[in-house]
Amino acid sequence: MEPKFDEPQLKIDRVYTRRGDAGETSLAGGQRVPKDSRRIEAYGAVDELNAFVGLARDTSAGDPAMAALAAILLRVQHELFNLGSILATLPEDVHPRQARITGAEIARLEKEMDRANGHLPALRSFVLPGGSRLNAELHICRTVCRRAERRVAALAREEPVPAEAVKYLNRLGDAFFVWSRWAAQLAGAAETLWEPNFAAGGGQPSGGTLAD
Repeated sequence: MEPKFDEPQLKIDRVYTRRGDAGETSLAGGQRVPKDSRRIEAYGAVDELNAFVGLARDTSAGDPAMAALAAILLRVQHELFNLGSILATLPEDVHPRQARITGAEIARLEKEMDRANGHLPALRSFVLPGGSRLNAELHICRTVCRRAERRVAALAREEPVPAEAVKYLNRLGDAFFVWSRWAAQLAGAAETLWEPNFAAGGGQPSGGTLAD
């Protein structure tokens, strides 16, 4: 079966080029733009998210019980790279078989969320990150994903952006929340629920003080 997207056609033989020393970088079509432009901020945030997903995948890969989650995270990394590809390309330079996000990726996230959520207990409060390392890492992924979503939404107000880009990041942020709870369940770790009165002003015992 013919691939849906074109395979990468590049050769990286030297990492530095010195072309970015003046604060500009190139889009996929060759256009030079400031490194702090909205488009660069958008796919830069997606790239940052991909790095954190890689960290969570590495953590999950060390536990056989997390194999299904590790496989999902690997796929998400490829999808995020596809998203970065389309964000790094102006609409007029997009090729028909260029890697991108489609409705299929969004539908897959929704199906996986529904499946995982069906095995999780109902929440009686908001949850705090922590309880296990992987849970915390997936919450970091969630918050970085929300920032990436904001960056892409801001770009979409000024320049053409595929609607699937924002939708995907929106679903993915939700998915990281579900996956964080799923990871806690698989690890047998208790979730930390938000308790407003646990704050210093809420009357909860502090559990100890630091020496003056």
